[in-house]
Amino acid sequence: MTLLKRLAIVTAAGAALFAVAIPALVNAQEAPRAGIFVGDSNHVATGEARLVERDGRWFVELGADFSLDGAPDPKVSVGGLDAGPGLILAPLERKTGAQTYALPVGFDVSSVERIWIWCERFSVPLGHADLSA
Repeated sequence: MTLLKRLAIVTAAGAALFAVAIPALVNAQEAPRAGIFVGDSNHVATGEARLVERDGRWFVELGADFSLDGAPDPKVSVGGLDAGPGLILAPLERKTGAQTYALPVGFDVSSVERIWIWCERFSVPLGHADLSA
């Protein structure tokens, strides 16, 4: 996302001849992408998930309304719309409530279409949230 700054060309007499708007990066942040969890593999997963940028770093945020019915070895991951995690971030901290998980520095988030809760032990999805802008 870019912000516009004005650049004025000023004459020696101090009058502006013209002013133009030019794009400038001013520590702008991307708009969050969000989705709502649905359960997979006969599990119940609910609540909001967001992919957000803060100070040049990307994070997955699970909302205060997040809930998972439980499973062995649940992990938070990001990936495409296919049936599997692209990148496993970390073990799920808790089955309910707000949580934040950092993506690796330099990770290209342009391919992230879904946030997964994934059971690594049995290699099955527990829930997913499709992201929209």
